[in-house]
Amino acid sequence: MKRKEPKYKYKYAMLLDDNELDNFINQKIIEANHFANKIYVNTGSKSALEFLNNLSISSTEAIDIFPEIIFVDLNMPMMDGFQFIENLKDKLPQKLKLLKLVILTSSVNPEDKKKASEIELDITFLNKPLTQEMLEKL
Repeated sequence: MKRKEPKYKYKYAMLLDDNELDNFINQKIIEANHFANKIYVNTGSKSALEFLNNLSISSTEAIDIFPEIIFVDLNMPMMDGFQFIENLKDKLPQKLKLLKLVILTSSVNPEDKKKASEIELDITFLNKPLTQEMLEKL
């Protein structure tokens, strides 16, 4: 008898966090809750942007595998989460209309939340750790 494939909320998701342990834990939470069928994991903003850019220019099939939701940490070296979002706006503005951005951070600085709300995009701001309840609300 064939096992029934679980129903996923999203086909593709991306985790962007320089902390590999956080990525691992968040990936397991996403998998356990059947939130996304495939999860791309990146530890750096520049490599994540390069990956997304390559997906968007490689072929028409790439449209089907482009993440529908991206979880972004704010505190990362070289290029922080806000800079990643700004670069995404500049380089792939057409893709932003098709995806949901979630800031997933350990930052408790109210300025970060304010700054996120001022970006002219639909951004959800969550504090780590990621939980099943958070996923259900997305």
